[in-house]
Amino acid sequence: MYRACIFDLDGTLAYTLDSIAYFSNKALEKCGYRAIPVEDYKVIVGDGADMQVRRMLDSTAGKGAWTEEDFHRVREIYGNLYGSNPTYLLKNYSGMPQTLQRLKAAGIKAAVLSNKPDAWVAVIIESLFPAGTFDICCGQRQDIPRKPSPKGALLIAEKLGVSPAQCLYIGDTNTDMKTGASAGMDTAGAVWGYRGRDELIANHAKYLADVPEKVADIAMSGMQR
Repeated sequence: MYRACIFDLDGTLAYTLDSIAYFSNKALEKCGYRAIPVEDYKVIVGDGADMQVRRMLDSTAGKGAWTEEDFHRVREIYGNLYGSNPTYLLKNYSGMPQTLQRLKAAGIKAAVLSNKPDAWVAVIIESLFPAGTFDICCGQRQDIPRKPSPKGALLIAEKLGVSPAQCLYIGDTNTDMKTGASAGMDTAGAVWGYRGRDELIANHAKYLADVPEKVADIAMSGMQR
């Protein structure tokens, strides 16, 4: 049995795509750009707000067709809009609350590691899950490089008092699989998330979970080293 599970947020713990797309498109439109279809955001999100906005501009204006000034303008507006109501249009994935309850009952610690700004992560987790569900929640901060750097995952393991080998890292993107592997953790690919099975397999997920409930099965049956 693994002693701890570290979860990505967007596309893993919660469905946030409608929320992200809504505020992103509002920011783009305020700056004179066309909106981007919601489904396109599946490959835009996942690597932090700065990279997200750069990909948004590539998508709507074209690569090389925008300036750093354009980036900073859209980024500021997006940050203000999203930060004012980061829980808007959020949805829990079916089975996720029950999965987290099973982990807690089994004595397996749970944590969150996201490339979202830390303040947004705190508000979202508080709105979706009961207090005490997670032992640690960590978003993007100045002292923690964004994923796929393993620093955040390793810091969480240290604070939880477990070794990296005793942690299961769960996420839905190539960035998540690289993060877990770089930290020396086994990885479980969240097939229900934004990127799907093929990307997770290509990035060497040790396990694949089609539904959230499968994560608890993996965590409770995996080999503790």
